[in-house]
Amino acid sequence: MLNKPVFVATHPRACSTAFERVFMTRRQSLQTIHEPFGDAYYYGPERMGSRFEADEKARAESGFSDSTFRTIMDRIEQEAAEGKRVFIKDITYYLVPPNQQSSAIAPSLARIERGVGTSGLPVVAGGKDTDSDHDSGAEADNPTVVPREILEKFHFTFLIRHPKSAIPSYYRCCIPPLVQRTGFDYFMPEEAGYDELRRLFDYLKDAGLVGPKVCTRTPNMEVPPGQVEICVLDADDMLDDPVGYLRKYCESVGLDFSEAMLNWDSEEAHQFAREQFEKWDGFHDDAINSTDLKPRQHKKAPKSDEELYAEWVEKYGQEAADLIKRTVDENVADYEYLKQYAIKL
Repeated sequence: MLNKPVFVATHPRACSTAFERVFMTRRQSLQTIHEPFGDAYYYGPERMGSRFEADEKARAESGFSDSTFRTIMDRIEQEAAEGKRVFIKDITYYLVPPNQQSSAIAPSLARIERGVGTSGLPVVAGGKDTDSDHDSGAEADNPTVVPREILEKFHFTFLIRHPKSAIPSYYRCCIPPLVQRTGFDYFMPEEAGYDELRRLFDYLKDAGLVGPKVCTRTPNMEVPPGQVEICVLDADDMLDDPVGYLRKYCESVGLDFSEAMLNWDSEEAHQFAREQFEKWDGFHDDAINSTDLKPRQHKKAPKSDEELYAEWVEKYGQEAADLIKRTVDENVADYEYLKQYAIKL
């Protein structure tokens, strides 16, 4: 089994921070890194997101106005040098230009030395050695701003949740009272994240960076040397049976699973979580205040589209409910496409 840094690619409100807390219990062997690329996407000189484009004060106060994709990769390399396996969870659209714009390699990653660091990640070079560097520009079929040479050093997995759960949860973070803490003062449908996740998934699959073996779905297929299987986890499956699904996930990425990973009720664990999650204030309260991950007592009974819409009208008003419904509808196909690869027990 390869020991590549794990990169959990996801979309907003996929219970990904609760998922992350499971792996934060393995601090002796795992170096968890929480959503690093949002710093460059929203605040830095290479920013692609428009949310804070007109708010220089917010960018400056974030503390990340100088963050580039290179400085983030440098940080990952430095943390990997501590000798632990790196475990990153991040939002996929932070790596992909929004609204299906054409992609090009981020300027700070334009030149990559053809050596590797102690973690197996490429060392980003600041020099101009034309024998070992390549110019910035689009890479064929690569939807991200990160060169394939870097992407192929990660063990990618994918975490998804149905839009009918994720989208209204994200909307709630963009209105009072949470907006006073999140700073996301309006809802942007293009931040749903399913389109970018699907396009990254397809690129990695078609390029041979994941698959063709699919975790639990192609049991008789071997994983070729140097490759990793496709591993997609649905958050609602995990919430129904944490032990079963997380055991399979850990097997897929080469980690030993213990049920002790599902409990983190200590002040040390809570303080560590608060420190890790503080930059995205207001988004992670449930995960910060949690003490464990237990199976839901009753599986979530499916509600009709009409019932869900009525709930959204009651909570947020009709105009907001219409926006939520439209955004859900726009993303269901991408979710269902990814769902066909999800772990099955």
